[in-house]
Amino acid sequence: MKTKGLRTNKINIVTLGCSKNLVDSEVLFTQLKGNGYNVTHESKKDDANIVVINTCGFIDNAKEESVNTILRYVDAKEAGVVDKVYVTGCLSHRYKDELEVEIPTVDAWFGTNELPRLLKTLKADYKHELVGERLLTTPAHFAYLKIAEGCDRPCSFCAIPLMRGNHVSRPIDELVTEARSLARRGTKELILIAQDLTYYGLDLYKKRNLSELMARLSDVEGIDWIRLQYAYPSGFPLDVLDVMQERPNICKYLDMPLQTGSTELLKIMRRGITREKTEALLETIRAKVPDITLRTTLIVGHPGETDAMFEETYDFVERMQFDRLGVFTYSHEENTHSFTLPDNIPADVKQERADALMDLQQGISYELNQKKVGRIYKTLFDRKEGGYFIGRTEADSPEVDNEVLVPATQYVRVGDFAQVRITEAHEFDLYGEVVA
Repeated sequence: MKTKGLRTNKINIVTLGCSKNLVDSEVLFTQLKGNGYNVTHESKKDDANIVVINTCGFIDNAKEESVNTILRYVDAKEAGVVDKVYVTGCLSHRYKDELEVEIPTVDAWFGTNELPRLLKTLKADYKHELVGERLLTTPAHFAYLKIAEGCDRPCSFCAIPLMRGNHVSRPIDELVTEARSLARRGTKELILIAQDLTYYGLDLYKKRNLSELMARLSDVEGIDWIRLQYAYPSGFPLDVLDVMQERPNICKYLDMPLQTGSTELLKIMRRGITREKTEALLETIRAKVPDITLRTTLIVGHPGETDAMFEETYDFVERMQFDRLGVFTYSHEENTHSFTLPDNIPADVKQERADALMDLQQGISYELNQKKVGRIYKTLFDRKEGGYFIGRTEADSPEVDNEVLVPATQYVRVGDFAQVRITEAHEFDLYGEVVA
């Protein structure tokens, strides 16, 4: 198949991995649209002749998914269905040299900070006037707002700094401008993301400045919810809680990955905190914001994790009663500090530990959800699926948390808020009826 003239080409962007990758894809999407190109995101039709794959390189499963996706489109290229395959993102940044050898039919590889070079390869100009403008791939009523790139933390297990570089904050004025632009186009919920929100501002303003950013974003007209994800516990700026309590449009919600409940393992992980200090921080957070929803993420099977350490973590989860919890099994990542340690915990033991924690959390979630029956919650509706409108409360982030299901016999508009009385609660789903 001959390559078509560039102006008649169709470009499909495929995104793998986290919400930070999704934002990068949206920026690329916006730049290409600004250059007049026909662009889609994760087209179901497979009718694009140029494919850009934005990869994830976080852990083994994510890397495998990225490689399989690349191979799928390389096969499509060899079959004449696709003309060009370009790969960007974390996996490409980290393993570019090896991948070029192993998959030579990919047309070009790009790192996480090479958007201008990618655009040049696609014969598009980088348009500075589009900085702060973003076409969304999410439903218009919510958007991820990436406030910083990279990470300066020394966590032993994490390869993110290898792929994303050091922490770089975006200026407050730039973020406020982007938030206003999103609000004008119907965005009602901003989800603040970074590798570590709490580091925000140290490089630009010589202080932790997340609280000021939150206040400024809170003043943007049309933004009803602002949600915080990925806050690091060590050095957590407590003034964030004051702003959260004072501003009604800042969700009383905090995603704080804690990784383990064992002080000894926290030291091996180089997390800069103990279980005792973590528990004291959680008590302070709950005292300052009594109705806050706390989400955390844990790792099981890290090198050096004994049965006794895992039992500490299990006990920690049981006592802390997190509203939301996710578990990863440890992935042995090259060039990290943990890679120098033997990965000698069998995969089945890792999975048993993960399953035990999730079984525990399932019971905790069920008990917490039962307390919501009969109460009324402001709910933002994301979609209609089957016989239900599906939404989220202030306590729920998209894709990872509980959902509220309202029978479609009652009408609600997707993208709007409604007051919902909870009538039934399961482990991870709530059912309700619109009351206003």
